[in-house]
Amino acid sequence: MKLRPLWLKTHRWTALSIGWLLVMSGFTGAVLVAALPLDQWWRADLFQARTPGPPSTPLQPLVDRARAEFGPAATFTVRPVRASGESLRIMVRGNWSGTLFIDPVTGEEQGRRGETEGFLNTVFKLHSALWLQEIGKAILAVAALVYLLLLFTGLVLWWPKRWPPSWRIALDRGLPRALFDLHRVGGAALGLLIAVSVASGAYMAWRPLGGFVTMLAGQDPTEPPRLAKLQTAGPRPTLDQLAATAQARFPEGAIGYLQLPARPDRPVRIRLQLPDDPHPNGLTSVWLHPQSGEVLATHRWNELDPGASAVAWVYPLHTGVLGGVWLELAVAGGGLVLASLGVTGIWLWWRRRSPPRAAPAGALRQNP
Repeated sequence: MKLRPLWLKTHRWTALSIGWLLVMSGFTGAVLVAALPLDQWWRADLFQARTPGPPSTPLQPLVDRARAEFGPAATFTVRPVRASGESLRIMVRGNWSGTLFIDPVTGEEQGRRGETEGFLNTVFKLHSALWLQEIGKAILAVAALVYLLLLFTGLVLWWPKRWPPSWRIALDRGLPRALFDLHRVGGAALGLLIAVSVASGAYMAWRPLGGFVTMLAGQDPTEPPRLAKLQTAGPRPTLDQLAATAQARFPEGAIGYLQLPARPDRPVRIRLQLPDDPHPNGLTSVWLHPQSGEVLATHRWNELDPGASAVAWVYPLHTGVLGGVWLELAVAGGGLVLASLGVTGIWLWWRRRSPPRAAPAGALRQNP
């Protein structure tokens, strides 16, 4: 009890200084959970293939066409069709960054969307990096650590003298009391759930955190292989042949991404999702020589360094994919609660610091 004023000041001023970041992060995270399926439904002209039928277009001509347009300095990530009726997508990073949506039957481009075009992409950039790239990711990682301080001090302030604690929210004693109870009970009841969401988001956004985990485990990070020698001539394998080679290494897996670097001295990475991999895009990698087609290395998802293999669980946990629709609803609800904690906390602080209203003249005469 003697330290209560210290905990209160720490909680209040920490929240007022960086709480707005948590409000934004929680609200945009909840929006993304709902906006993703809505975006795919609204823009069916992009996400759904125009021509019915199984995919039949080779990948190499599509990449050659994209490289001719965007130049040799661009990198490409091909997302093949994963479900019936989907379009094929090519993510471009270069002088133009965005996604090309391809009809997998005819090979024709159905449309394209820039990296920052559209409501969903705008919200995602704000949620994941504050529109500041790596600097924004680092800021959000710090905000996640600050939330842990807020959670600790909030629990200390809430901790009841008697157990079991009361979870009652008084809605019949005025708005200030209702908001105070919502802030206090909501933070105590859902604080740990929100902490998991905030911490997992920071872990994915800022890569040094994964390296720190690997260092604590006393292991070396898993590095991509290096090319020992480049060929000066000779036929090169097509992207389709490289995909078939990778698939042969893990016949039970499904290809999630094919990542093509711009530099010729970098290997091609093909990511696969194995049946026991919880990551929806797969973290198992097959690295191939872009000129000879030789397999340079294979990295199974559960054999990566601890910091990297943890992403297989952290990503679907953060997005809610790991638990299906119920976890997605919990993630969205946690984001809204986090935002409401910030809003109610600021409102209660502002009301407390506002000068009290003067009593009516009649009341003064009745109570001299």
